[in-house]
Amino acid sequence: MVKAITGRYERWIRAREEALCFRATNRVVRHFEWGLEWTNKWPCAERHPKNGEAPEDYVGKLNQLAMLDSDEFFGYETPRDFELRDGIVRFHSPVHTPYQENNLVHAQWFPAHASNGRPKKAVVVLPHWNGPADSYLALCRGLARLGISALRISLPYHDYRMPAELKRADYAVSSNICRTMDAARQAVIDVRCCLDWLESRGFERLGLVGTSLGSAYACMVSAHDERVSVNVFNHCSTYVADVVWAGLSTQHIRQGLEEHIDLDRLRQAWMAVSPVSYIEKFAAKKQKSLFIYAAYDTTFPPELSREIVGKMREYSVDHKVVVLPCGHYTLGETPFKFIDGYHICSYLKRNL
Repeated sequence: MVKAITGRYERWIRAREEALCFRATNRVVRHFEWGLEWTNKWPCAERHPKNGEAPEDYVGKLNQLAMLDSDEFFGYETPRDFELRDGIVRFHSPVHTPYQENNLVHAQWFPAHASNGRPKKAVVVLPHWNGPADSYLALCRGLARLGISALRISLPYHDYRMPAELKRADYAVSSNICRTMDAARQAVIDVRCCLDWLESRGFERLGLVGTSLGSAYACMVSAHDERVSVNVFNHCSTYVADVVWAGLSTQHIRQGLEEHIDLDRLRQAWMAVSPVSYIEKFAAKKQKSLFIYAAYDTTFPPELSREIVGKMREYSVDHKVVVLPCGHYTLGETPFKFIDGYHICSYLKRNL
């Protein structure tokens, strides 16, 4: 009886996931490109310019070099033009792209009340892929009421930063191999710049809350920045390639990829921007981390979430795991969004 009810419930969740996923009718299947022009400003490419290698071989080489010195790959100069106006922090990204809109970072600011002598606490909130500009604002306001200031960043190619020719944040993750990597590198660096700004404002305890794509970026930030004390990874995975290949919401990207590259080769092409590549580095930082994933997720397959949680156990990372009985999209619906918010807020309140 219980098994039958569970089966019906799972089918209902999966049907709801498909309905929510395919509400969007503006997905575009884009041409496959290696996009080597996007590597020009990477430190590893500047030191090792292409010298007759086939594009795939060169991309593989750059991935290995980037991982070998990932502190340099994700390194940057702190911006000098931070400006807080009308509740939005703006600064120019240290990563320059051909799109002026994308080069100006926007982060919405939700300050908590004075801490009365206690350490000042703040988190950077990293939304999901294609999250609209007003997403996560309720979470930020809730955190501020709990005494934790929140800075909600607009990720590369999203909302305020979206180039005029786009309807979706397609340039953040696409069948252009190196542009996808460059967007991930830019996201990591931009978030670290947000930590710079918070530190300059006297915040002593810093954390990250990342959801979906934002979770992958947050994991790489945390692996490379000593200032992060607490993480919340809302949806989590190991390889970017596996999510794109298997995820319901990324099938249009797979269509642009699969005639030119298979999953194993795509993994290698995106290895330097996959969280699994930095687990050992992450574990050495000794932060506290909450991993939340959905039992019926059709976008971040649960087996990938279990895999990264297994890695955390293997490296004795201080962490907690919450598995919610929903999917990727239904996590944003009642009642799951409130349950999710409770776990995020309570964990940060206790540990930051």
